[in-house]
Amino acid sequence: MRTFIFLAATLLMVAGCGGGGGGSSAPASTSTTTSPAITSNTIAASADNVQPIVVDPGPRNSVNIPFVSVTVCAPGSNANCQTIDHVVVDTASTGLRLIGSVLSPALALTQQVDAGNNAVAECAQFAGGFSWGPIKIADVKIAGELASNVPMQVIDDAVFAIAAGCSGKGPSLNSVDALLANGILGVGFFRQDCGSACVQTATTGTYYGCSTTTGACQQITLPLSKQVQNPVALFANDNNGVIVQLPAISATGAATVTGSLVFGIGTRSNNALGNATVFPVNATTGTFTTVYKGQPLTRSFIDSGSNALFFPDGTITRCSNNFAFYCPSETLNLSGTIQGTNGTTATINFSVGNTNALLQNNPGATAFNNIGGPMLNVFDWGLPFYFGRNVYHAIAGASTPRGAGPYIAF
Repeated sequence: MRTFIFLAATLLMVAGCGGGGGGSSAPASTSTTTSPAITSNTIAASADNVQPIVVDPGPRNSVNIPFVSVTVCAPGSNANCQTIDHVVVDTASTGLRLIGSVLSPALALTQQVDAGNNAVAECAQFAGGFSWGPIKIADVKIAGELASNVPMQVIDDAVFAIAAGCSGKGPSLNSVDALLANGILGVGFFRQDCGSACVQTATTGTYYGCSTTTGACQQITLPLSKQVQNPVALFANDNNGVIVQLPAISATGAATVTGSLVFGIGTRSNNALGNATVFPVNATTGTFTTVYKGQPLTRSFIDSGSNALFFPDGTITRCSNNFAFYCPSETLNLSGTIQGTNGTTATINFSVGNTNALLQNNPGATAFNNIGGPMLNVFDWGLPFYFGRNVYHAIAGASTPRGAGPYIAF
């Protein structure tokens, strides 16, 4: 089974260099500097395939998390709907997942069931933990796009007790406090979050059938149509991928950044590829190779849901209060070379600053382009990669003017 979720490899909060709900906070800053808000100048004008993105403190004072609003409706209803704000845009996962406590009971979303008429629940695995909860059916509206009868996850461990095979997958992200968001919008390369592997094998830590009478859950296989779906792939139009557009920001960060999540690639005038270079990625995993300091990191990926650049470098000092982030004595100017599966390459220049100092000296900032941290044998090009770029993500098997996905382009 492919690894399908990388969201928020480590969570970072404005209050300090604290990761994953248990890190230490940085010392209080004595600076009174407030970073200016920076607005975007992107290629897509306001249109019905464009949803605004905002990077701001969010519901729990976070750093480098891109948010959108998503509307969910009871299937077939235009009236019984609710708009949820501060949902993370995650380009390395698949599917919509909303925290149960932010959803109105009046929505009464339909429960997904398996072949035995048991309620379907899922253990969604992230690099930073897991989410657990039932799969419900909803109509999903984003900008002017509509996806009908979408299987999505309601993150809620009160409906069914967390299965034993799930609880060992790291810390729980089953609340707004833990996730630092009201939900996740996974708009990555794949149409389903697990794919054929979960059709063929009942995999521990993925899909479960849960008895509505006893509450007991056991792992199950699940057809593709019943798995959590990428809503973009279910749009009537503009359904072959997305573009994430965020403006460039200064080295001292920004208080608020606004950009766009554009649906479709080459489907209309505001989402053309232009002179972007295409980098095909592995059709099963969505990964590619990054060469960093001569080391080929073959399982690399680009992920708007990771709030830093995560990569292996034992020569860079880690933050003393949280080893999940780098704190070099001075800003480092580095580079890595991305290699598509077709051999296309591009060298990416980037900087890594002292995470503690950046947060302390810029207390009003929630967006930074120069925060990094360690990760073994992988280069995770997180949100800092997106600032100043239009980044295209083409869905696997979907037709585009530059060939079928999956690919990234920028």
